[in-house]
Amino acid sequence: MKITGKIAALVALGALLACQSSCSDDEGEVKEDPIVVVDPPIDEGPVIVENPTIDTLAQGFTWTEGPLYIADGDFLLFSDIPNNSIFKWTEAEGKSLYLKPSGYTGIFTRRFEPGSNGLLLNADGQLVLCQQGDRRMAVMESPLSDPKPEFKTLADKYEGKQLNSPNDAVYHSNGDMYFTDPPFGLDDPNSDPNKELDFHGVFRLKQDGTLDLITKDLSYPNGITLSPDEKTLYVSNSDTDNPIWMAYELGDDGLPVSERVFYDAKEYKGKDMGLPDGMKTNKRGYVFATGPEGLWVFTPEGEVEALVKTGQLTSNVALSPDEKYAFLTADDYVFRVNLKE
Repeated sequence: MKITGKIAALVALGALLACQSSCSDDEGEVKEDPIVVVDPPIDEGPVIVENPTIDTLAQGFTWTEGPLYIADGDFLLFSDIPNNSIFKWTEAEGKSLYLKPSGYTGIFTRRFEPGSNGLLLNADGQLVLCQQGDRRMAVMESPLSDPKPEFKTLADKYEGKQLNSPNDAVYHSNGDMYFTDPPFGLDDPNSDPNKELDFHGVFRLKQDGTLDLITKDLSYPNGITLSPDEKTLYVSNSDTDNPIWMAYELGDDGLPVSERVFYDAKEYKGKDMGLPDGMKTNKRGYVFATGPEGLWVFTPEGEVEALVKTGQLTSNVALSPDEKYAFLTADDYVFRVNLKE
């Protein structure tokens, strides 16, 4: 199904009911068409096409997250966190179960949000997972072509204390990995008796296994990405009282030398646009950021270029290798939005 959204005007959207059933093999019926609207209206922009479209690629999940496009094989992976699963989508075959369990293998007693969240590839082409249920960063030891739930721990403790629930991550070209560790995957995010850290951190994992704390000042760090020159680390804060994106300027050692608010969600037209979530940057430094309204596109200077409204709570975004498409995980859906070439 393809819906065309005109950018000439802003239309009011009602929230769509989220499907809360487990994913099945059948695509099922869309209860209501998702809508794409670009706001503010623009005649021409460097990223968003004049009449953007949205494709519904898959649906019927519980809560999708962590989209990752695999160029070698031309397929999309994404997490369904409550179902402790990773799914695969291809143009020819649609969706299929790729890996289960994905984030919870029984290390801890868990009942809430147990699966993998963010997904990424390391320099060796292995799948790296933010495992909420097992409260660690891990790598799948089997090849992408033959996935098995066999994992090696990359990081699970900071100064001897168990991590909360790693959420999203990004690799630096030197092999270091930056990741966020909010409490969203704990059974009781703020007062779980098994919670060991008294903060929600942003960390850097070096290739030698050293785990450095980037900041513990954000209440709920969530999405994370690097600028193309790797000099700026962007982190979203998913807090209703302080919904912001932060920018950390990195020194030669990869640690912050300064910080600034990249964008305050409450500043947009004097209203709260919702909670910031996952994000990516393209080769030109534009920041693609997700939240309850849909997909936000920021210039490198932190100005809003466009908002592509999906009508769904939108959790994360991945870009195709040629940057012609943005793939969105949004509640129980997976969408594809066309971008400028």
